[in-house]
Amino acid sequence: MTLLCCPITVNDADDALAACGRAAEAGADLVEFRCDRFTDDRDALARLVADASLPCIVTLRHASEGGGFSGLESLRVGLLLFLSQQPRPPAYLDFEHARLAALSAGERADLEDAATRCGLILSTHDFAGRPADLDRRVLAMADTPGVRVLKAAWAARSLRDNLQAFELIERRLAPTAALCMGDAGLPSRVLARKFGGFVTFAAADRASGTAPGQPTIAELRDLYRWDAIGPATRVYGVIGDPVGHSKSPALHNAGFDASGFDGVYLPMPIPAGYEHLKATLSAWLDHGSLRFRGASVTIPHKADLLRFAEERGATIDPLAARIGAANTLIVGEDGALAVRNTDCDAALGVVRRALGGVGLRGAAVAVLGAGGVSRAVVAGFADAGCRVTVFNRSVERARSLAAAFGVEAAPLAEAAAGAADVWINATSIGMETAEDPAPDASPLPDPPGSWGPGTVVFDTVYTPPETRLLRDAAAAGCVTAGGTAMFLAQAAAQFEAWTGVEAPEAVFGSGGAGHPAGAIEGFAGDAG
Repeated sequence: MTLLCCPITVNDADDALAACGRAAEAGADLVEFRCDRFTDDRDALARLVADASLPCIVTLRHASEGGGFSGLESLRVGLLLFLSQQPRPPAYLDFEHARLAALSAGERADLEDAATRCGLILSTHDFAGRPADLDRRVLAMADTPGVRVLKAAWAARSLRDNLQAFELIERRLAPTAALCMGDAGLPSRVLARKFGGFVTFAAADRASGTAPGQPTIAELRDLYRWDAIGPATRVYGVIGDPVGHSKSPALHNAGFDASGFDGVYLPMPIPAGYEHLKATLSAWLDHGSLRFRGASVTIPHKADLLRFAEERGATIDPLAARIGAANTLIVGEDGALAVRNTDCDAALGVVRRALGGVGLRGAAVAVLGAGGVSRAVVAGFADAGCRVTVFNRSVERARSLAAAFGVEAAPLAEAAAGAADVWINATSIGMETAEDPAPDASPLPDPPGSWGPGTVVFDTVYTPPETRLLRDAAAAGCVTAGGTAMFLAQAAAQFEAWTGVEAPEAVFGSGGAGHPAGAIEGFAGDAG
């Protein structure tokens, strides 16, 4: 069983003991006491270990590998030896493999003596990236007398680093923790249990993490379904740049919970550019024991996904081919690939509900924007028999999109003077971001004078739930619809394509209100 360890930075023994108690209540299996700067009171250290409510790892991380200890090795080894000799010693002691060479013969003997009573974890850390000699380091650690556990941690430069971490664990040289740091390294932490890693680390809260990208215990257990993950678990994710804001993991993991489906859904950040997507998807698909079975794909990779599907001979949904973009990757148990676009039907459904049963055929529809979401929207409403006009700042892009689907185009500046039955914002203007958490922008700073009762205004942005565009429309008496409904509809279609079961209404009909992590509110970003 992979252990769930909560790291605790020790500045005061009583505070650390209280933190240990909270970690136990949250579901941790053990704690790591980071005593890098707490080395002056041996008795307090011994009491800390003896009174801890969970088994513990004691670490005095050296400054050369990201820690706070910069004293003499004789002091560090002496403290570890002292703790190992107590009636209740630590379960494990962590020591950097690279620092073994700095030890005297006597210090090395003391460390080996301590390892006879505590499990010795030999570790290596690189905050710049995967070290070129990682394999050599791991083999050398495995050959060290007295070692019980191997630990390797490095900064992930891409999602592909996670696959190398899994391969280290699968070698079974010894119980192994292989963890990637940073946002791209999250899969190595969540999926450690799937591959049989010795331990993963999760902080008590956001403020107390000890490594970049370290999740909290609540996130690991409640959001990412830690307790349900096993070797057969299928892996899914949301691909884009950025994806840290996405609520898709909360939604789909809640769906897996509700339907009893053995899957986990992760954020998968991939930088813009087709080659990045191609390299990462190819590597993840080719890793057999990962069981990567599908993804939601959002900005900026929807067109890239279609290109990838064409190159790999995947089954391409005709609508996705016509739109020129796909947002759903489906991987069969036999490895066969298929791609779809679920945005189009989702947008149509939202507007049909807003119209209250009034037919779409012949309706005048104004689409704001000429990007990827706009293509799906224009295709759907044109096929439904609507009279569509594309408004965009770049009129050339508007004309290009309009020509592809046989509709009209006009400059965005002319939109406010226009009239339509349905207005759809398919841009990201008004979306909440980390840089602008309270946006007050609108694609139509001056609301059209034609707006009024009977006009439908639909904003595909879903964070914040009520954008300035929707507020202006409501003030004019329009029927309004936000992006959350579209998000849920397109996500439900993805869920059903992956699992073969109906998307649970309790989750996809309410935004995941039944999920233990809480209701999903204020969806962010492009519908993935």
